[in-house]
Parts: sequence; C-alpha cells; structure tokens
Amino acid sequence: MKSNRFRTRIAAVAAVGGLAALGSLVTPGAHSIADALTAQTRPATGSVQQHLDGLVRDDGFPAALAAVQDRSGRIRNYTAGVGDLKTGAKVPVDGQVRIGSNTKSFTSVVVMQLVGEGKVDLDKPIDTYLPKLLRGDGIDGRRITVRQLLQHTSGLPNYTNFLADGFLPYQHTYFQPRQLLDMALAQKADFKPGAKWEYSNTNYVVLGLLVEKITQRPLVEEITQRVIDRAGLRHTYFPNVGDQTIHEPHAHGYTRDKPDQPLTDVTELDPSWGWAAGQMVATPSDIDRFFSALLGGRLVKPEQLKEMRKTVSAPDLWPGARYGLGLISTPMSCGGVAWGHGGDIDGYHTSDFATDDGRAVTIAVTHLLENDDQVGHVLSAVDNALCE
Repeated sequence: MKSNRFRTRIAAVAAVGGLAALGSLVTPGAHSIADALTAQTRPATGSVQQHLDGLVRDDGFPAALAAVQDRSGRIRNYTAGVGDLKTGAKVPVDGQVRIGSNTKSFTSVVVMQLVGEGKVDLDKPIDTYLPKLLRGDGIDGRRITVRQLLQHTSGLPNYTNFLADGFLPYQHTYFQPRQLLDMALAQKADFKPGAKWEYSNTNYVVLGLLVEKITQRPLVEEITQRVIDRAGLRHTYFPNVGDQTIHEPHAHGYTRDKPDQPLTDVTELDPSWGWAAGQMVATPSDIDRFFSALLGGRLVKPEQLKEMRKTVSAPDLWPGARYGLGLISTPMSCGGVAWGHGGDIDGYHTSDFATDDGRAVTIAVTHLLENDDQVGHVLSAVDNALCE
C-alpha cells in the first residue's frame, strides 16, 4: 500500500504501496519501464535468475523471488538469497509474501462486481451509500464519486502519513478501519474531487466500508468468495483480525525506519493498517494467476473490465504510467501495454504486471526499496521477464 512515505523516507518509503511509489525516482523523459532504466548501473538484459541474483548481490535484498508466466499459462519460479538472515535458511520456491497494495486490485474487483450487479453506480457520490461518512476540511462525500475513489482522484488525504516517521512502533498495533479513516479526516483535503490524480490509501479504506455496507458481510469474506476462490488462488488470503503470521512457507521480511539502523525482522506484524488497501498475503505465482484471470474476463463482466481499464495520467508514478480503477498500465520496451499494480508493506516489495496475451510476472524482495538503483533494477527485471 503506497503512501507519500516512500518519497519521505528516501524521500520515505511507502507504507503499503508498490510500483505506485516509484514515480519521483524514475528518469524524466522515459516512455516505458525499460526506458526509465537508462541511468541505472545494471543493463536491462539478462535472464530472470541473473536479475534476481543481482538484486541480492548488488542491492542488498536478503531474498528475491519471481514467478514468470508464459503465453501458454506455464509458470516458472525463481529464487535468490536467503530466506532467514538468522539461520541462513533457503528461500522457499514460490513462497508467500505480504502483497501490500495489490490488495487494492482485489478490492476493486469486488466493487466492480457490485457495479455489474446493479448495486453500485460508479458515478454516484459515495454519500449515496455511506451518508455523512466523509466530512472534513474541504472533504464532502456528496462531491466524491465511487469512480474517483477507485482512481485516486478524490482528493482524500492519505491516512498513512502517520507512518512517515517510522513503522516499527506500530508493528503489532491493531487498527480498526474507522480509526484509519478518522486519521485521514483529521487532515485537510489534498485537492478538489476530480481536479488531479494523487495516490491515497484512504480511498480504498472507504471502498472497503462500501463493500461491507452493500453486502452486509465482512470484507475478508467477500474478497475470499468473490475473488480468491473464483480465481482458484490456493495460496492467497486476507488475514483475519489479529492474525500476524504468514501461514505457508515464506522468506522472512525485514525493515528499518532509518538508513543507518540495522535490519529488523518484521515477518510477523499486524497488517490491519493496510486493510482494504494493503492487508493481503499471496505467492508470486498466485499474483500472476490473479491478474491473468482479471484480464481474461473471469472475474468481472466485460463492461466492468472496460471501465477498470479507463485510465488517467499518473505523473507521480513513472513516465507512461496510467491509473485505471485499481489497475496500473505501463508501456513495455518490447511494445504493447502491461497491466498490474504492485505493493509495499514493511518487509516486502512486489512488482507485478500481466499482458492480454497471457504473459505475467511477479517479482518480490524481502525489504522495501530504498534508493534509485534498487528501483531501476527491480523495474528492469520486470520488463526483461515480460519481454524475454
């Protein structure tokens, strides 16, 4: 789940973000993922394994994992590094990771299913469904549409700003969704609804509350039944209240609040501050399967998928990136466009994209990105895997 924390920790690392946190670090004037790497030290070519080895050897990530799906649907898995710095244990092949803001794409799918069922209108104010919920300084739910929430054009301030000074004090703190929203509403609106694009995790907390209001069921249940089960994701889950563990084989995740601090193992943490914006756990191969199922029309109706792919320019990402309804599009160096999202949560970063012809790649590392070189190297690995 991304927040402005990525830019304020380097610039600061995004609280539960993803590729949506990389914008200010990419070379100006670039037009694709690979173009954005021209100022980086590692070439954009090379095998997936070579790229993962470089992420560990040169960039200092404890571990790196990748799942690459070809046009036939076959997935190949790769690993590098160590899964536990304390014991030196191997990295589990296709191990589970916390997927941060990829959760937004799951939440968006549920909302779009409700749109397809005639229960939600994209262009009606959120007050239609959650009356008087959004009120504050420059904030009025009567002027913010469901579409604007999905697309980050609402102007709602980011509640994860509270993490700008560090995550570790909150590692085991439980937050209720309304607490997160209250932290956002205590701030002034960033801009008038529809005036611009700016990433805010608050949008998806509101959407999670919308899902629960319309369905009268918990968000975890709706995402599980409507998305995880329907897509056949066997190693993906939305942690229940109080669940701080990763259930299946996994590499440990590490973080630090300041560059001069040692790494802290944060594999076990309370992800409730991510909720509908960033709480989920999955394997790299399941992320590939999810985006392939979505682009393949297996999760939402054609009309709703078309709406999800209506994008606006997202200048705070990287050159050429555009944001739809819970989806990011980006041009590839080999031509065409890839769709995905990406996610950050302390301990793990994932970058993931898929194409309409069945290709998909997810790369995960067990520490948040901290500098320009790391950003470029991860993006290079993603583009190379898609275009190889």
